[in-house]
Amino acid sequence: MHRFYLPPSECRNPRLTLSGREGHHALNVLRLRTHERVVVLNGMGDEYLCETREAGRQTVTLDVLHKHTVAPPSFQVTLAQAVTKGKSMETIIQKATELSAQRIAPILSERTVAQPDPEAAATKVEKWEDTAIEALKQCGSAWLPRVDAPLTPQAFLARGEKFELTLIASLQDGARHPREHFESFRVERRCAPTSVCVWVGPEGDFTPAEVNAIRAAGALPITLGPLVLRSETAAIYCLSVINYELQSRRS
Repeated sequence: MHRFYLPPSECRNPRLTLSGREGHHALNVLRLRTHERVVVLNGMGDEYLCETREAGRQTVTLDVLHKHTVAPPSFQVTLAQAVTKGKSMETIIQKATELSAQRIAPILSERTVAQPDPEAAATKVEKWEDTAIEALKQCGSAWLPRVDAPLTPQAFLARGEKFELTLIASLQDGARHPREHFESFRVERRCAPTSVCVWVGPEGDFTPAEVNAIRAAGALPITLGPLVLRSETAAIYCLSVINYELQSRRS
């Protein structure tokens, strides 16, 4: 069944309208017809089973047949991801959405190749949000991750945000397998963490000063194995492990 996205503000009535990009996709790519059933997601936990009422030239009108609300995840995962070059950042956003990250915080490391000005950064965030929406529709998640504006590591840390468990992918000696940190947390707290933040650096990793600042704020270094992974591969690795630990081994 085809899936579409509408923000919560456009899902308040028993009749929904697909217009703009969603309308174009429905009419010109999928060629929806009257009485065809589709699903609309609002990214805030609501799924709407709909039937096509009218397919016009630019818009599609849908009647809501049933609304299903999905409870928010029992854990919150934040990916603090150094901005990568080219389209690889879009790949990271896509996979983070599919792997149930609730938030993506783009990080401007000193080694980040692209250092966008505020206007360019706003354009990038809009593009990343579109990527997350497309991934949401593809995987059927009811919850759309939040994509922050890019910040330097220092600016992010200055917010003083608290997470029950903070990890940083590390190439340094002494890093532990992420499972060890989850096991230690469970032994100490007798439960699994409900909020996890993982830092993933750019190609070449964060600078030593950045790593020291992140670790000083409480991040625990984790190894991703003996090989040096690309940043996008490291992000997928970290989120996959975190998902496994949080979904399959809840206390």
